[in-house]
Amino acid sequence: MSGMGRINPRQMKQAMKKMGIRNTELNDVTEVIIRMPNEELVFTRPEVSIMEVQGNKTYQISGEPESRPVGTVDEDTGEVIPAEDIELVMSQTGCDKPTAINALQECGGQPAEAIIKIMTA
Repeated sequence: MSGMGRINPRQMKQAMKKMGIRNTELNDVTEVIIRMPNEELVFTRPEVSIMEVQGNKTYQISGEPESRPVGTVDEDTGEVIPAEDIELVMSQTGCDKPTAINALQECGGQPAEAIIKIMTA
């Protein structure tokens, strides 16, 4: 039998401390978003721990993510407004991002209607 039987948690904690490793839990995390060019992974109420080794921090996220396209979430409906739609409205009207988002929200996420709304305002 190898010498790697069960390790006492207290001994493990002491060994980690000797090596300069600290592990802490980050409490009351409500959401973590990992954003990639075309997709976001959204963790709702995840468990997050921080491991610090020689001044470098590593964050570990535990939970089931929801995948969604990159964009803006409509606060009223929870629907995602795709970034492409926001950019389309901005390029066609010359408006800023908040104005484009607001128009898209008011028009149910329909870019053509949002463009008309801004152009006729």
